[in-house]
Amino acid sequence: MNERIIVDVPQPDVKLIQFPGRRSIRNGRSVIRKQWFIPMLVLVLVLAGIIIAWLASASRGAVEYTTVVVTRGAITRAVTATGTVNPELTIIVGTYVSGVIQQLYCDYNTEVKKGQLCAKIDPRPYQTVVDQNKANLAIARALLEKDKASLAYAQVTLDRNARLVERSAVSQDAYDNAKSVYEQAQAQVQFDQATIKQRQAELASAQVNLDYTDIVSPVDGTVVSRNVTTGQTVAASFQTPTLFLIACDLTKLQVDTNVSESDVGGIKHGQRGTFTVDAFPNRTFEGAVSQVRQSPQTVQNVVTYDIVVSVKNDDLALKPGMTAATRIVIDQRDDVLRVPNAALRYRSAFTSAPHDAPAQPRVWVLRDEQPVAIPVTIGLEDESFTEIVSGEVKAGDQVITAEQSTMSRTVIPRLRF
Repeated sequence: MNERIIVDVPQPDVKLIQFPGRRSIRNGRSVIRKQWFIPMLVLVLVLAGIIIAWLASASRGAVEYTTVVVTRGAITRAVTATGTVNPELTIIVGTYVSGVIQQLYCDYNTEVKKGQLCAKIDPRPYQTVVDQNKANLAIARALLEKDKASLAYAQVTLDRNARLVERSAVSQDAYDNAKSVYEQAQAQVQFDQATIKQRQAELASAQVNLDYTDIVSPVDGTVVSRNVTTGQTVAASFQTPTLFLIACDLTKLQVDTNVSESDVGGIKHGQRGTFTVDAFPNRTFEGAVSQVRQSPQTVQNVVTYDIVVSVKNDDLALKPGMTAATRIVIDQRDDVLRVPNAALRYRSAFTSAPHDAPAQPRVWVLRDEQPVAIPVTIGLEDESFTEIVSGEVKAGDQVITAEQSTMSRTVIPRLRF
């Protein structure tokens, strides 16, 4: 017989041990009370913010300012442009007749006088025409003399027949015939006289063409270009060929510059202009605006105007065709209070002042080692300086043009909780 034996085993008592503070132990395990979780999280976030702010303040060093002293001086407003050096007057010497260049008497840089022979075209074809017209003129004159003699004879015959017809010695028909011959002789003489004038005109035309075989200088000047050589054939049938370019006076030159339409409004006759050339980089040439030409030129949708600056070239240093970097002075003021342009563009990054551009211009002046914004009224400006018309700024003040922060290496200590 099977018997079931039941044994009662006593259960151990589970006690909750309460410690003062944050934790309680139950069954050997650590339990974090929920009511302490949110304060701990807030504490961690606050400490993290403090550490980040402390690190940021530790990494920022002192602010160093770049300053410039306010001075008094001249301010010049100018327009810059690129131009070309040219003679004031250049004469193109061509040829009126065609032919072969027989001889050259001028070359590059030749100093010529008015009427001086520079080249010779073969004159033989034109000389032949002149001789032929001279012969025709001589024939016309001979015919005139012959017809004058005939006129004289016709006059005598007419007078005689007039007396005879009164006495009925000759018929009326004989008288009328003598009168007709006389009138024809008169007309022939007039015709011969007109023919002589025609022959004289033909001779003069042939002589002009013969004279044009001598290529002479029309002015005093210097030959700057020669486009022909000896033996070359020039044809003047449709277009006059250019043989020489003669500059009248190389001691008086001009610079032709192209100024955009946005700058041409301030340029006037007589304004001072300076320029430099690559041949003399350390020398500045001075001149004056002599012309503001009204003819516009459009290049790549940019409208420009030709401004002519006249300059003296007594030492002949400048050569025609040189490229000139021109600067035309539009306005100039002397002994004015001025600050660098960078001082008006400066905005402080380490102050509480707004960084937007103010309605009135202002400059930052360093006073007692602190930047102070001062409103000013500006006037004329150039590439470097701006005139201060009014404002609490005086010569000798230190205006700020830039700033920078000095970054110092900071040793961050180990934090212990």
